[in-house]
Amino acid sequence: MMSHCRQKLTMTEENNAIEQKKQIIELLTVANEYCMFIEKAYDYSKEDILEYLHRIGPLLYLKGSLLPELNVEDSSAYERFVTEEVWEDIFNELRNKFGRDDIFWFVDETNFIDNEITKGSMAEHLSDIYQDLKDFVFLYSKNTRDAILNSVTECRKLYHTSWGLKIARIQKNIHYILYRTQIEGEIGEL
Repeated sequence: MMSHCRQKLTMTEENNAIEQKKQIIELLTVANEYCMFIEKAYDYSKEDILEYLHRIGPLLYLKGSLLPELNVEDSSAYERFVTEEVWEDIFNELRNKFGRDDIFWFVDETNFIDNEITKGSMAEHLSDIYQDLKDFVFLYSKNTRDAILNSVTECRKLYHTSWGLKIARIQKNIHYILYRTQIEGEIGEL
């Protein structure tokens, strides 16, 4: 009887591990697609970029919310890979593509006292998201146990504190830009 209980527990643990790995691989796949697209933004029109972001943003947000909590045993394996120069190149390319649509306004959730309206940059938000996700992809691809644990743990933390918030902020703006004509037409008819 005792060995049967151990076997069930082991199967449950194994199922949890399989589910966790699936969730990680799914985010890894979507994050890699996002990063590859952003790196080639110069090949696309503003409309193509916005359409892509309109679709992949919610998917990234969802997959990020499903990342499991893992225990890091050796935090010295954590590394960052995206340089300031790479970040700036991406930022400048996106800012130039978006033009006047780069700037948007949002309520700053991090200022709990005042909830100030803050001016944001889509290019800055997207470049920050790129940096967090590209670092995740690179570190995970080192394919060592410590690198994988650190990549997932840091990506999960940054989802909660940075890139998840940034996706949520820009989605409303992307929606408005894509459907501005219809939205303003509806408002004009009221």
